[in-house]
Amino acid sequence: MSISTHVLDTAVGRPVRGMAVRLASGDGDVVADRVTDADGRVPDLAGDLPAGVYRLTFDVAGSAGEDAFYPEVVVAFRITDPAAHVHVPLALSPFAYSTYRGS
Repeated sequence: MSISTHVLDTAVGRPVRGMAVRLASGDGDVVADRVTDADGRVPDLAGDLPAGVYRLTFDVAGSAGEDAFYPEVVVAFRITDPAAHVHVPLALSPFAYSTYRGS
């Protein structure tokens, strides 16, 4: 299994560069700490992980400032096929966010 993500600031229509992203297993063990690239992407969060529940934590305050309404966004998801690639993007604006299973 491989996991990737990207972050888009929907208020300005641009990728979010330099945002810290943490991937943790369901029991809280940190699997990876990465930072989004110039295109707002982290293409290689992890590979060769077993099926299970994982959490992505996006450090919004570290990127948008301490006054961010959402200082962090946590997205929990379940992987059932350890051979699959999973892409979990985050669409972010100052007072809203959404996520989905990407391709």
